[in-house]
Amino acid sequence: MSEDFPLEEETYRILGACFEVYNEMGCGFLEPVYQECLEMELRLQEIPAESQVILELEYKGKILVKRYQADLICFDTVVIEIKAVSRLATEHEAQLLNYMNAGGFEVGLLINFGHYPKLEYTRFVNQNKNYLRQSASSAGKLR
Repeated sequence: MSEDFPLEEETYRILGACFEVYNEMGCGFLEPVYQECLEMELRLQEIPAESQVILELEYKGKILVKRYQADLICFDTVVIEIKAVSRLATEHEAQLLNYMNAGGFEVGLLINFGHYPKLEYTRFVNQNKNYLRQSASSAGKLR
């Protein structure tokens, strides 16, 4: 594992499952369809995952009643946000970054099954609490 690319093997495996779902289903379905397909594919590939995980939020040390719900958490360390839109937007990135901060996750994947002609994804790394950076996206290649 590289310091610049933490959880490389885990994210590589997760993205492989995402590509498999996209190759099988294509684009055009709603998020819940891709969520269910990805859950099935993760099980088939024996990738440990939890679905619809509730993340507690705090304000000034107090737990809020409102909570976030992450689409998937894999390997107990990678949070995944699924989208089915024509193009990812900064609002989608902000949502994933908030999940990462709320749950203390080091790595997050923003996956868009709605993009044509290929799966769109962005990988984020939280190396220091409250310091997030993009480490890879579908515009580039995973190392």
